[in-house]
Amino acid sequence: SVVGVCGCCGPLRPRYKRLVDNIFPEDPKDGLVKADMEKLTFYAVSAPEKLDRIGAYLAERLSRDVVRHRYGWLRENAHCSSSLSLRYVVIAMEALDQLLMACHSQSIKPFVESFLHMVAKLLESREPDLQVLGTNSFVKFANIEEDTPSYHRRYDFFVSQFSAMCHSTHEDPETRTRIRVAGIKGLQGVVRKTVNDELQAIIWEPQHMDKLIPSMLFNMQDNEDADSQSPATGVSGEENPASLAESCFRELLGRAAYGNMNNAVRPVLVHLDNHRLWDPNEFAVSCFRIIMYSIQAQHSHHVIQQVLNHLDTHSKNTPRVRAGIVQVLLETVAIAAKGSVGPTVLEVFNTLLKHLRVSVDCELGDSRRNSGSSISSFRNRDSDERIVQNAIIQTIGFFGGNLPDYQRAEVMMFIMGKVPVYGTPCHTLDTAKMGHQGTKRIQTMLLSSLIMVTSGFKCKTMSAGLPAAFLEPLCSISLMEDAELRQLVLEILHNIIDRHDNRAKLRGIRIIPNVAALKIKREKISKQDVGFMKKHGQQLYRHIYLGCKEEDNVQKNFELLFTALALITIELANEDVVIDVIRLSLALQDMALVNEENLPMFCRCGILSLVAAYMNFLSQMIANPGLCQHVSKVIELRNLEAPYLLPEHVFREKCPLPAALQSEDRGVYFSVCEVSEALGGSGYNVERLCVPYVPQVTDEDRLTRRKSFVDTVSLQVDILSNSLPDKLAEEITFETLKKAIDTTGLEEQERERRRQVMEKFQKAPFEEIAAHCESKNNMLHDRLAQIFELTIRPPPSPSGSSSVTSGPAPYQSVPVYEIKFPDLCVY
Repeated sequence: SVVGVCGCCGPLRPRYKRLVDNIFPEDPKDGLVKADMEKLTFYAVSAPEKLDRIGAYLAERLSRDVVRHRYGWLRENAHCSSSLSLRYVVIAMEALDQLLMACHSQSIKPFVESFLHMVAKLLESREPDLQVLGTNSFVKFANIEEDTPSYHRRYDFFVSQFSAMCHSTHEDPETRTRIRVAGIKGLQGVVRKTVNDELQAIIWEPQHMDKLIPSMLFNMQDNEDADSQSPATGVSGEENPASLAESCFRELLGRAAYGNMNNAVRPVLVHLDNHRLWDPNEFAVSCFRIIMYSIQAQHSHHVIQQVLNHLDTHSKNTPRVRAGIVQVLLETVAIAAKGSVGPTVLEVFNTLLKHLRVSVDCELGDSRRNSGSSISSFRNRDSDERIVQNAIIQTIGFFGGNLPDYQRAEVMMFIMGKVPVYGTPCHTLDTAKMGHQGTKRIQTMLLSSLIMVTSGFKCKTMSAGLPAAFLEPLCSISLMEDAELRQLVLEILHNIIDRHDNRAKLRGIRIIPNVAALKIKREKISKQDVGFMKKHGQQLYRHIYLGCKEEDNVQKNFELLFTALALITIELANEDVVIDVIRLSLALQDMALVNEENLPMFCRCGILSLVAAYMNFLSQMIANPGLCQHVSKVIELRNLEAPYLLPEHVFREKCPLPAALQSEDRGVYFSVCEVSEALGGSGYNVERLCVPYVPQVTDEDRLTRRKSFVDTVSLQVDILSNSLPDKLAEEITFETLKKAIDTTGLEEQERERRRQVMEKFQKAPFEEIAAHCESKNNMLHDRLAQIFELTIRPPPSPSGSSSVTSGPAPYQSVPVYEIKFPDLCVY
């Protein structure tokens, strides 16, 4: 018949069409005809060149069914035709999936295009079932590893459509969840299909990341909002949009390469801004924890830099928003692996310190503007800024703690260079307009940051931990008239000096009955540390001495001073240092007794109790029996007659203090003679103990805003037996004192004088040099004759005669000076 020979529906139709038609049953409820599907699969595998036609024909049938499903045939039969068409769509997609899984030849490329076209048709429909069906087929396709890459295939439409499904607002909650889960699975399929294909690097471009990342974050955020309003519903992880979105988010970040990190992190920051998720910032912190644990460790500094840049853009935002960003930065820094924070370390710290200064400036500006307005609003703003400042300090501490030691030393120098010190320029933090209160606030914040950075710092040599460029400004700050600043400086010194974690054992000032029970860890002092103490030891002693004589000292100051002395003894003490610290202790005792500074009685008793606690500790550390006996005797006598001179009593609340200290009762004080006798018997060189310790005047005094503690200039002269001083003392006048104090330019003048002397001795003839020496010799004779009763007699001859060996005129004889004093004759 005519029907039998028709090319459209008869036996003469192409075989692939007949095979495709046979897989559709008469009743769609029966599903795919498996036997005919096997025939179609065998035909496709045997003739792969027919795959594109099979795909085109299946796409044609599916499109027809989708259109029928969308519009229906007649109003009265709409439901029936719609359900039948939907079942035919399901059969067609099942057939496509099986063909796609069975065929892997190069001819599959045109078939894939037809497949993706059909998936797009399903995703474009408004029926949730068709969208879910198309998504499931795309996910199966995404899991197939193709033999050859595709040069022309793009997934822009699928990224947009799946992202839209992730934001579904369907009125039915179950249907909305199904669509969102399908959208997330589709995005996950796109990621898996593209990230490993070098030809599909376009997926990392901003226009795609701006759709992918917010879609995942939206579902993660929506789940947190739902959890805060209602209890858990018991939905499995695969059907929970939040869990699935987090899994996809982690997978995407884990596949991010070095050059793609910025494009992956920027949409996260934008999403948090758009949804105002910095205050409160629980979700922001959670997101960046996921980021830091998902990315490769060597990419951590990219994330940190992105957050810092974002903090810069919000520098004028509210304190709570800035605090939220800084707390997120704190989390990222805390998670960052050691040594992976990147090369721009100082830039990171510079940004943090800049925002610290901005926060302090805002706090002080608000206090000035609100001086006459409502106090409650000002206090709220003030507390918000304090939150920002504390978050920045903690971030600096965690950041510094993750750095290797050599970088941490650089950061310490960098931060110390930012601390404003009176009398020195501060180029990085402009505090000229902040006033005294603002400058003090900045100093406190920066020193607190230094405490965090130096915590756990273990330097091999003390010169590496306390270089001159760091120690000098630190000691200058210690001279400030502010007890809190001095406490911060002492804590920084503790962190650097304590290399064996002994500080916790020394906490609190007290008379330790048995130091050995503390199990102090120590090593023999190295040659480098010996050199450090010879060069900088006087700075440390002076810092402690001047820190003790401040009127506003409280118990914590004395505790920190005791710990500083104890740590110096443990880490840096040799025989010379022991003598120096005993001289320092005895000088502190004399200062409290003489009281030239008019210190209050509490400070005087506190100093004497500090000396007692330290002498007790030192005597047991050096294990000197004579010194231990003397110290124990003084402490026992104080317990009986003057308990206010012991730390256990003077720092107790409402401790009765005497009206005056009786310096005549020498039994309750440490004796220089007995200490010298005890140390001399053990081989110590005790000559210097007889010379009172006086702190030297340095440039630090003019760099600090404090009352002058130099009322008079004390000159120490060490008189050594059987020797004369190299230079005789000049007359002390106002000009000489002025020159001694003002040392500006002296180093340059001395350097120039030395250069001239060396040049003269290198180039001048010998006769001129000899004549110059003779004239200098004659000048010395005249000077001595003016000062002393001087007679000159020729030197005795070795053979008893007065003859001498001939030679040049200046060296023919060496005169012997006979200097007569009232009771002394020195040859």
